[in-house]
Amino acid sequence: MKDIIGDYKAVLDLGEMQLDLVLHIVENNIVTLDLPSQGAMGIEASNIVVSNESIDFSITAMQMSFSGKKAGDSIEGTIKQMEQEIAIVFEKAVITLPGNPSLVSSEEELIALANKEQGNYKYKVEDYFQRPTSSSFQLSPNGKYLSYREKDEKNKRHVYVKEIESGKVIRVIEEGEELVRGYGWINDDRLAYMMDNGGDENYHIYAVNVDGTNNIDLTPFDKVQAGILNMLKEQKDYIIISMNLENAQIFEPYKININTGEYVKLFTNDDPANPVAGYDFDKDGNLRGYSKMFNGVQTQYYYKVEGSTTYELFHTINWSDTFSLMAFNYASTNKDEAYVLTNLDSDKQRIVLYDFKTKTVVKEVYANEEYDASIIGLSRNRNWEIDYLGYEGEKVVIEPVSDTFKKISTDLEKHFAGYEYSIAAKTEKEDRYLIIVQSDKLYGKYYNYDKETGNVSLLYDLMPQLKEEDMAEMLPISFMSRDGIKLHGYITLPKSAKDGNKVPLIVNPHGGPQGIRDSWGFNPETQLFASRGYATLQVNFRISGGYGKEFFTSGFKQIGRKVMDDVEDGVHYVIEQGWVDASKIAIYGASHGGYATLMGLVKTPDLYTCGIDYVGVSSIFTFFESFPEYWKPYKDMVKEIWYDLDNEEEREIAREVSPVYQLHKINKPLFVVQGANDPRVKIAESDQIVEALRQRGFEVPYMVKYDEGHGFAKEENSIAFYKCMMGFVSEHLK
Repeated sequence: MKDIIGDYKAVLDLGEMQLDLVLHIVENNIVTLDLPSQGAMGIEASNIVVSNESIDFSITAMQMSFSGKKAGDSIEGTIKQMEQEIAIVFEKAVITLPGNPSLVSSEEELIALANKEQGNYKYKVEDYFQRPTSSSFQLSPNGKYLSYREKDEKNKRHVYVKEIESGKVIRVIEEGEELVRGYGWINDDRLAYMMDNGGDENYHIYAVNVDGTNNIDLTPFDKVQAGILNMLKEQKDYIIISMNLENAQIFEPYKININTGEYVKLFTNDDPANPVAGYDFDKDGNLRGYSKMFNGVQTQYYYKVEGSTTYELFHTINWSDTFSLMAFNYASTNKDEAYVLTNLDSDKQRIVLYDFKTKTVVKEVYANEEYDASIIGLSRNRNWEIDYLGYEGEKVVIEPVSDTFKKISTDLEKHFAGYEYSIAAKTEKEDRYLIIVQSDKLYGKYYNYDKETGNVSLLYDLMPQLKEEDMAEMLPISFMSRDGIKLHGYITLPKSAKDGNKVPLIVNPHGGPQGIRDSWGFNPETQLFASRGYATLQVNFRISGGYGKEFFTSGFKQIGRKVMDDVEDGVHYVIEQGWVDASKIAIYGASHGGYATLMGLVKTPDLYTCGIDYVGVSSIFTFFESFPEYWKPYKDMVKEIWYDLDNEEEREIAREVSPVYQLHKINKPLFVVQGANDPRVKIAESDQIVEALRQRGFEVPYMVKYDEGHGFAKEENSIAFYKCMMGFVSEHLK
């Protein structure tokens, strides 16, 4: 058998498409198959018969079998699938996986880690992290169809369309090995959806008819990231997208025919050193304005006044200031009037009605003294009147404006007082709505709402297995930092803490870090932790979004320093409240949160019992060096947020707050988790921390998934991660 062991590559010719296959034959009759273009890795074979001269196996998941014979460095054979037989030749190859696979913990080691959690719990990990059987409900614009995702026995989440009147259901989008990352209605007859390759974030946009026909890739380009800019409801056969098609570092807008894939570029971004960062189109698809980076740390806005043929420089501001066009005021005869989100003359973002022709504020529309305004809802059906305004404070606050929405709000408040509810979808006539209702204890329920009658009816409970009465409460908290800044956050307490007992704590710093924040609502992670007796602390430290410009910018060049102080001050606050056992505290986070985990173990090693680093940065230096191409034009901006490595003083600070250079300070257990295809935080960030700690004699469990990117998106991978995490935490906190 030794003669046939190895890795082999082949191309399966399916007529309309060709599929790359990678075959792995290892000792002990283990055979796996990869489909790299589909993001499917390590598909296990069964019914394996292997000798030095031949191999036979089946792959149940693909309903296929293979029979072949060795011929030199090749294996020649036949694939049988359904009633089809296809000749194929696998050529011997040297396969290299991202990173250093020798560092990765074996499946047996990870199973043993997961098994360290012992206990009789009402809810399993799967109860929190399995995808809902049905989800992502949407209405077609005319209200004729209801679309939704439904999971099959293999955890594939296909998209179905149901004709509401007849009840007829059709599967219109079939999810294969590659995940459908999102979908939505373009018009009454056609839907769009997005996929990438194994989490690499090079998204393709697809379109398909309501009956499943004419399913085409609108952006069939290799190593190109596409995104939807405008749906063009006034031109139902077109959408406007952005792509970095001609230069990997810059994105340009294209108008694309959703039926044929034909496209035309709408604007040339001809200054790569100062790339366009955003485009403002009106409802008719006209480009009215655009913002571009200038000198790395400023934003220039160019605007074309109605009747003009040229874009004129409107203003130049610092990149961290806000002046963002939310929507044109189509209710006005002045086509240069728009709703703008700005903090140019205030600390908190506010919504103003602005005249771009005269460069004046017509009136202030909405503001809040403590939090950034951020929400506006307009009625396309009622001449674009404002329906509601709002902001996110401790919770999301929506304030009705129009008489119509005041009635809607009154109707919904009767049914859902104490919950957060939002519009998931509505018809073009705005007579029927899909409402999603959530809370800190409710994962989510969809309801049908009839505006005319006020009737509300349950459509679907996303997670019926999770009973509200068993879930933990998420409490907003606020406290002062050691240098006098008011900080906000949340504590989720298990029932034993509510009964007066001091419980173990998991500190969970958020990702980003700039402009991101933690929010009130149902969080499967914190609920899982609470079910095991752990409290969870989430601090919106300085540099988090939503609390004003001064709070945001106070975190610049403080990552790993005052940002970590804020997290630590939150820990001391919850200890002082009597909720937490100070001798049993873990720190866990993803992305910047993973970095904060490592820095927590470095900066205050006596505060934490253990840490879990999930796709976290370990070196600011290697993080900067490995930026994806489309981040590179923003490097000067990132230098303002993090540190300028070209400045000797800041370079030294960056070294001091790069965990990989401070490993001698880590003396607590660490679990590291990484997606191999992560384009943002490359696998080398995790590899280097694992390798260095193991060289110091630390036992560092290391989970890598080779079909994932920046965080796990596949259900089976998420469940495996949280099982291992619960085993790791149980070992060190119980």
